[in-house]
Amino acid sequence: MGIIAGIIVGAISGCIAGYIMGSKGGLIKNIILGLIGGFVGSFLFSLIGFQVSNIIGSIITSVVGACVVIFLGRKFLK
Repeated sequence: MGIIAGIIVGAISGCIAGYIMGSKGGLIKNIILGLIGGFVGSFLFSLIGFQVSNIIGSIITSVVGACVVIFLGRKFLK
């Protein structure tokens, strides 16, 4: 995936994860959460044997990963 497409997917998935988890933040925070979430989600999905090959799958993977990152951040930074 290209860099621009990765940033767009990161922004979309970060916003969605922020809404799901009730997290407040700006566009930059959402992009960072989405990008980190993409790595975390890809790792978690690879552990159970799933692979994504399209943009919708990438967004879902990033949203799941970003939700995990938000959850862990809340637990460890409390």
